Amino acid sequence: MSLAGRTAIAGIGSTEFSKDSGRSELRLAVEAILRALGDAGLRPAQVDGLVSFNMDNNEMTAVARNLGIPELRLFAQTPWGGGGGCGTVALAAAAITCGQADVVVCYRAMNERSQQRFGQPPASTVPDGLVTGRALDNAWSRPFGMATAAAMMALSARRYMHEFDVTGEDFGRVAVQSRDFAATNPAAWFYQRPITLDDHQNSRMIADPLRLFDCCQESDGAVALVVTSAERAADLAQPTVLVRAAAQGAGSNHVQMASPYRDILTSAQETEVVARQLWTQSRLTPENMDVAVIYDHFSFAVLMQLEALGFCKPGEAADLVRSGATGRGGSIPVNTNGGQLGEAYIHGFNGVAEAVRQLRGTAVNQVDGAANAVVTSGSHVPTSGLVLARD
Repeated sequence: MSLAGRTAIAGIGSTEFSKDSGRSELRLAVEAILRALGDAGLRPAQVDGLVSFNMDNNEMTAVARNLGIPELRLFAQTPWGGGGGCGTVALAAAAITCGQADVVVCYRAMNERSQQRFGQPPASTVPDGLVTGRALDNAWSRPFGMATAAAMMALSARRYMHEFDVTGEDFGRVAVQSRDFAATNPAAWFYQRPITLDDHQNSRMIADPLRLFDCCQESDGAVALVVTSAERAADLAQPTVLVRAAAQGAGSNHVQMASPYRDILTSAQETEVVARQLWTQSRLTPENMDVAVIYDHFSFAVLMQLEALGFCKPGEAADLVRSGATGRGGSIPVNTNGGQLGEAYIHGFNGVAEAVRQLRGTAVNQVDGAANAVVTSGSHVPTSGLVLARD
């Protein structure tokens, strides 16, 4: 049974994005969900499914209890942090299509700046006791400095530069374009604060060749999405945004993030797995996309994902960005909300919400006539993606 066009994102909601929310992650989650339900014109009592991340610190029962949801027929979580964002919608769409739920809320709430910072190494290499699961992989890498996402991704970035004659300035142009969009987005942390290429080049080195402005933010906040059937969405408060395709994917020989053990380090293999499914399910192509929301945990990852999705050939993404195609007024604008580099880092959920706004025609940096959008989740890990379309 195909998922194509059978479900829709009917509501979106978020808190403000900050560096210190001043409240619990549970409260953030509830605030965002109530706003998403209000946006859709639904009540908490009508929700019968919740989907989030296994990294989310909130118990789903606590979320349901504080919202006043009487009962749940679906409760699920996706793994792999940023790679799971679009996967939550995929799970919700599958459940609704199969009759396991009617109204599913997908959410992510995090005090990632004030409470737990992913950009800082953990206190210990592995936890005490039996070493299993991901901790076993960590034991072979963290003692040698692979303790943060930036350090892990830097290896892939350096090889990409070598293979395709790409420079740090090419990475910088991605950041400059994202900050340009953020500068006109009042919800963005970097609202009215664009940067130049010189600013990027003068920012401090984090993990060579990745500079500060190559790295996404650390943010506090929450975002929620309401998913329901396409038929039901048509009777709700907002214009229908169909889920034309939803997919998950993992590559071969995966270890940690940006696995260094593969023969080829210059491709976003997981995104390639997802892309093939997206274009097959939706019966659309990159040429049909009006806007792209590309997971920008690191600037160079945008280049590799553009290639993996088929917007250009391997090694050509830097030229695509340099041409202005991905910027304001370009043929395929990327991260029109400012992305995680410019708006906020909410594990990509704010990017899904931006795609919905673009297709509703309500985005602050609106792309004229936007009818189709592709959204990706974190690259270089098991990941997911969406193709959304205006009904």
